[in-house]
Amino acid sequence: MKFSIIYEAQMVDTSRENEQAVFHQIVDQAKYAEEMGFDCIWCVEHTALTQYAHMSAPETVLAFIAGATSRIHVGHGVVCLPPAMNHPVKVAERIATLDILSKGRLHFGVGKGGTQQEAGTFGYNLEELQPMIDESMYLIPKIMVQDEIEHDGTYVKIPKRPIHPSPYQDPHPPMYMACTREHTLVAAGERGIGALVLGFSGPEEIAKKNAIYREAYRNRKPEDQVGFRPTEHLAALCAATVLDDREKARKIGLRGQRFFAESIAYWYQGGPKPTIDENLSGDEQAAILDKEKQQTIAYLSEEAIPVGDEHLSNYNIAQDAYGTPDDCIRYVQRLIDAGADEILFMFQMGGIPHDVIMETIRNIGEKVIPHFRNQAAAKQVETVAG
Repeated sequence: MKFSIIYEAQMVDTSRENEQAVFHQIVDQAKYAEEMGFDCIWCVEHTALTQYAHMSAPETVLAFIAGATSRIHVGHGVVCLPPAMNHPVKVAERIATLDILSKGRLHFGVGKGGTQQEAGTFGYNLEELQPMIDESMYLIPKIMVQDEIEHDGTYVKIPKRPIHPSPYQDPHPPMYMACTREHTLVAAGERGIGALVLGFSGPEEIAKKNAIYREAYRNRKPEDQVGFRPTEHLAALCAATVLDDREKARKIGLRGQRFFAESIAYWYQGGPKPTIDENLSGDEQAAILDKEKQQTIAYLSEEAIPVGDEHLSNYNIAQDAYGTPDDCIRYVQRLIDAGADEILFMFQMGGIPHDVIMETIRNIGEKVIPHFRNQAAAKQVETVAG
């Protein structure tokens, strides 16, 4: 079982001073996470989504973190592959270079981005992107392992060229897909790569998604394999604020989740701009999230859009680890029982202070991770003895 952190660089205050502070805080948190026994730091990639995500250059952030640490892994969750945004040759070059400099600590996720706001920045229609993403997804690992590449595709054309360098990991870093809907889980499984479930899906929903992914992986065909390193792995997002004071953790955590949900609804669904109210209790924040969930259901019904977990998970008030270390342990155990191989903790949501995130990292590092490491060690002893 792996325990990781994923970052959006989300913020309420978008002033230059605070924007800079957030990035420096992310680096400080990553360095502390290494001390506390976490396994990986993941970064998303988004463009032009004010407040929701200022993580527009994850390759730079991850390189900086890799250089400031020695053990913890770094991961792209994910690189957006529209060719005008990230040409496959440049992606292969950047991935291989960072893999070398980190001495094999890199994980490589791929996707298309989630909004027309982003796609349109580079001259694309979001609904037309998937074939381009697929072409690049299959092409990039070939670039990383072949002495020369020549490609005459529908969306990408490369004359015969040697592309350097080759990755540190042989044949290349493990690959993953961002997965929210059923068809993306099927695609990840059929293509023999890991699934990053990047939504606030609770244990019951993770169990369903895990079953879909595992079946597709079991039944995959060699000709559908992406890259040359089959990776069976499902990572589940877990929002968390872990403090000794449970009510304080719920108040701050649910406030952050509300900002996250409202900011993503603003860019993805045309909702109002996000708000933040520090005076509300955890129960009051939860009530607002539930009301917004019902409003989303009503909107989707009016638009004749099937209501799915991908639309509603951000509003789920029970799909979290807001509370004490014991609360976190109980919730993480449910995600593990549902089939997760990795917990992608999300701490850095809008309005959650740096000191609270650092305390959360300490509590998970000192109490939650050791609980599961000791549990795994005990099972291993039992297996050997048996």
